[in-house]
Amino acid sequence: MQTPDLPLFRFDNTYARERGPGFFVPWKPAAVSAPRLLFLNRPLAEELGLDPDALQGEAGAAIFAGTQVPEGAEPLAQAYGGHQFGGFSPQLGDGRALLLGEVIDRHGRRRDIAFKGSGRTPFSRGGDGKAAVGPMLREVLVGEGMHALGIPTTRALAVAATGEQVVRERILPGAVLARVASSHLRVGTFQFFAARGEHDKLRQLADYAIARHDPDLAGAPERYLSLLGRVAQRQAALIAQWMNVGFIHGVMNTDNMTLSGETIDYGPCAFMEAYDPRAVFSSIDAKGRYAYGNQPAVAQWNIARLAEALLPLMVVDEGEEAANEAIEAATEVIRAFPALFQAFLLRGQRDKLGLGDGRAADAEADTALAKDWLALLQTQHVDFTLGWRRLADVAAGDEAPLRALFADPQALDGWLARWRERCASEGGMAAEERAARMRRVNPWIIPRNHRVEEALEAASEHDDLGPFERLLDALRAPYEEKPEHAMYAQPAPAAVTACYQTFCGT
Repeated sequence: MQTPDLPLFRFDNTYARERGPGFFVPWKPAAVSAPRLLFLNRPLAEELGLDPDALQGEAGAAIFAGTQVPEGAEPLAQAYGGHQFGGFSPQLGDGRALLLGEVIDRHGRRRDIAFKGSGRTPFSRGGDGKAAVGPMLREVLVGEGMHALGIPTTRALAVAATGEQVVRERILPGAVLARVASSHLRVGTFQFFAARGEHDKLRQLADYAIARHDPDLAGAPERYLSLLGRVAQRQAALIAQWMNVGFIHGVMNTDNMTLSGETIDYGPCAFMEAYDPRAVFSSIDAKGRYAYGNQPAVAQWNIARLAEALLPLMVVDEGEEAANEAIEAATEVIRAFPALFQAFLLRGQRDKLGLGDGRAADAEADTALAKDWLALLQTQHVDFTLGWRRLADVAAGDEAPLRALFADPQALDGWLARWRERCASEGGMAAEERAARMRRVNPWIIPRNHRVEEALEAASEHDDLGPFERLLDALRAPYEEKPEHAMYAQPAPAAVTACYQTFCGT
């Protein structure tokens, strides 16, 4: 295989260049026996300024499986700690992942390209550092589905089969994922240095995060408090979007909360079908810590852990008074999180209900309207996604599709009367215009759990990528009701959903 004359990637690796020992360990991905490209995200490759044709076939397979490190890459395993299910681990780190390098995309944004499943690292803690085909293709399906829904997310650039076997509960075909992110800085990255009392490195990390994600804060007197506030805002907006599409992350540990506000790590994640705030699908979440309805509170808890880590940097003067002032300022950011989240949630719910921004005086009434709608969905065991989607049909003048979802259609009557009255209070919007607006924010298709599992089983067990490719095509157009995609819009039978579990893939 010939090496191209020009580099395939134009790397500019600031994390490797500007951060020193202790932040990462330089490390090479493990070479594999028979790399084969299973998936290449051509639109994303073009967005990154790459040549998809040059990455197709054997050349791309060798790169994305980790066998050939491209020119300019400086692969490294990042150090971080974190709280996992409430218990603190002072050192976690990239146990089966590597940051390959950074590129500047066509929009001038700095993006990480990282591997997942590329072999053991110094942070592997006894693990094999590998990944299987199924979980890596899950990252593609759910990540691209979330992207199409307009939710900030890391994205899959490629998946390459390794030709090797991975031993889990059973033997599975191995694969490596190439993941793109605005950065891989996590709450746990800050916890790593704070726990060691390495405040100089903590400051370097915080300044790097500011330069990368909030450059307008650089040099500001209270920049670290402001950084905390920015992260809280991004996470409040993100979790609100999760809640408004019924997404359950499944493992909201602090090492899985990014500074950028992107969703990261699609392991034991799932989408709700029948609405239930207590919904848990993760096999490792026995006590429901990360249940759907708990996600906002967990996000606030994680922000508190970031505040603790940043606190040494917020104390600008010596003495007890300065320390107390810093604690109070950080605490105020944490206290403000629920209201911040609720504001983002209501903004999204108003869009889904076909309402305008509303006046401040309407907030309480609109919140009650949305809560009562969700209560209806819960008591009637209505599919979350289709319930919202069919409400748009009511806006267009057709109640039948929505009523068909309810065991007791008359239960809708009182709420629909209130909703129509609220819509009428705005005036000036035609019925079809309202319906069209609602259909732009209420998806018809989400990554239904049973369809995802069918696609992954076909790829993993039978080397058949057809179901995966067809599902991916549907997920990339979640708001369009195409006849050929109808099967992907239907919920699973209740018996299937009742016993459905997701796994972390490690």
